Amino acid sequence: MTLTRETYHNINFCIRCGSGLSLKIDKENKLRPHCPACGWTYYKNPIPAATCVIINNKKEILLVKRKNEPQAGKWALPSGYIEIDQNPEESAIEEMKEETGLTGGIDKFLGFYADFSPLYEKVISFGFLMQVTGGLLQAGDDAAEACYVPLDKLPPLAFTSHNFFIKQVVGS
Repeated sequence: MTLTRETYHNINFCIRCGSGLSLKIDKENKLRPHCPACGWTYYKNPIPAATCVIINNKKEILLVKRKNEPQAGKWALPSGYIEIDQNPEESAIEEMKEETGLTGGIDKFLGFYADFSPLYEKVISFGFLMQVTGGLLQAGDDAAEACYVPLDKLPPLAFTSHNFFIKQVVGS
């Protein structure tokens, strides 16, 4: 993707001092909004997210029905945006608890997947195979429903990255 004026169509003011931003070529020869008053530069970066793959002893996968945008009403793996005070592993453990009521930890890192986001343009998702150690399965946080589904009966999922992470665990 080439950075153009359209890339920054709604980036107008400095978050440090409130002054108007101007577009200029930076030292990396890239067009970026720059604050002439305080020198701050805006970098448009992807948003990180953590995704949980949870499989029970019947070889069923845990899905949640999304309550909120993006993709409200669609099925997905438990997932969420990584907060500034978290690493991807901490976020995955927290999202599992918040969205499903289950507690546990990381069994295996499955990789990462960069994809388009209707809210943030690009999200980089970090996938984890999770191990459940306790809790009671119940929809919570921004999940309207939570249930285990047989792998051969998976509904269409809200995010391409979720299909990618499932394939990392069960193959194609």
